[in-house]
Amino acid sequence: MSKELDHYSNEVAKGRMSRRDFMGRATALGVSAVVAESMLATSAQASTPNKGGHFSMGISGGESTASLDPATVTNDVGQSAGRMTGDTLVNVNADGTIDPRLAESFEPSEGGLVWTFKIRQGVKFHNGNTMTVDDVVKTLQRHSNEDSQSGALGIMRGISTIEADGDSVKLTLTSANADLPYLMSDYHLVIQPDGGMNTPADGIGTGPYRITSEEPGVRYAFERFEDHWDPSVGHYDTAEILFINDETSRTAALQSGQVHFINRVPPRTAGLFNRAPNVEVRATAGKGHYVFIMHTDTAPFDNKDLRLALKYAINREEMVEKVLAGYGEIGNDLPVNETYPLFDTEIPQREHSLEMARQHYEASGHDGSPIILSASEVAFPGAMDAAALFQQSCQAAGIPLEIQREPSDGYWSEVWNVKPFCASYWGGRPVQDQMYSVAYLSSADWNDTRFSSPEFDALLIEARAELDLERRFELYSQMGYLLREDGGLINPMFNQFLDGTSANVAGWENDPNGSMMNGFVGVRTWFS
Repeated sequence: MSKELDHYSNEVAKGRMSRRDFMGRATALGVSAVVAESMLATSAQASTPNKGGHFSMGISGGESTASLDPATVTNDVGQSAGRMTGDTLVNVNADGTIDPRLAESFEPSEGGLVWTFKIRQGVKFHNGNTMTVDDVVKTLQRHSNEDSQSGALGIMRGISTIEADGDSVKLTLTSANADLPYLMSDYHLVIQPDGGMNTPADGIGTGPYRITSEEPGVRYAFERFEDHWDPSVGHYDTAEILFINDETSRTAALQSGQVHFINRVPPRTAGLFNRAPNVEVRATAGKGHYVFIMHTDTAPFDNKDLRLALKYAINREEMVEKVLAGYGEIGNDLPVNETYPLFDTEIPQREHSLEMARQHYEASGHDGSPIILSASEVAFPGAMDAAALFQQSCQAAGIPLEIQREPSDGYWSEVWNVKPFCASYWGGRPVQDQMYSVAYLSSADWNDTRFSSPEFDALLIEARAELDLERRFELYSQMGYLLREDGGLINPMFNQFLDGTSANVAGWENDPNGSMMNGFVGVRTWFS
């Protein structure tokens, strides 16, 4: 009861619940008016950020090849470091609304074909220079360069021209896109001096913290940037990210007080871990999904029947129960779910069927040689257990799946998007267009299934420009059916984001857009 009322009082402090509703819930739970009033007063006081202290984060997903170049970020460490040191034009709030950041306003014209972003004035970079419209233009141009290797390149290909227009930046699109502001929130699109053209990995941005030490594979250290333009964020004096890929070491570090935050709390121990003294497990339902990905242009995964055999063989319910310990829901070989606007809930759920798996495997004409699945615990918590369960169900269907355990260090540079069949995860994106544009458009650099469908591409481009929501829903539905049937994505489960904090970390907000408060845990929290 106490935790439930604590939650409600925090909702009041954030303006999400009325005082009257809170008092009504307190009464229903048998709490006196005096106690309820006291809880509201305490919550209001706790919602006022304290400044100071050193905040330590133990984060999985980093490696010795890590870079501070926002364009090349592929993991939680890089995303968190980018949030600490940089800003994008806009962010997406936990409730799905747009939060203007370095762009203080934006507006479309010509039916969504042209978008103008008015750039905030007086913003300082960590090197002391004032951010200009030209810095914004060059940043977006760099991420549009085919040689940039930017994770946002799939988004930027939809923009034909980027130009300064007084104190604004004008983006002319190849086709109208009603969701463009959401796309500009992509965590790769951190605005850098001169666009990062010459020194993209120096960590200099406009963020609330400046980098003070960089040890790839070991540690990043930060100090508060006193000239940051927004005083409502960046509350710690100093902070650090420790690269801790081993989950046992990570949870031990939080329990011992070595760190104040960890990501990827193991689902199988989350309930027990949450009962430990001075520890809070933060479970957030959202768009994240743990997956197995096949390159559809590489044998034997270029055979649709083989792909379908593997999709039918996987036991989704078993994985949610045994790998996620119930902290999630089954997937349907799509990267989107009901948390996305305009999602079609009528798309049939693919069921586990050994009979269908055998039929498709036999129809594929596969020669019976081992089908190699690369995996590592760094791919997602419980990845090796999930791979073992997958292997067992494949064996029951007569499919010769073998698991190749890969080293954690270098997994995101040498295995993911390189080897033709591997374990992976996606944190999701705010809207369907962005998720599909980044990972399933034929030309996307992060098309990690090598899915190539002119029909799918045409539907995606049409949906971007469609302002009629009913028609847009139909287009997204068609895309969902097509990708589910023909794609190389095996999505057995949508995970809840399981993060852990010390009990004295205040300001936490569940954000369905991503784990670690969508990467902002070091930016928006403080010590109580």
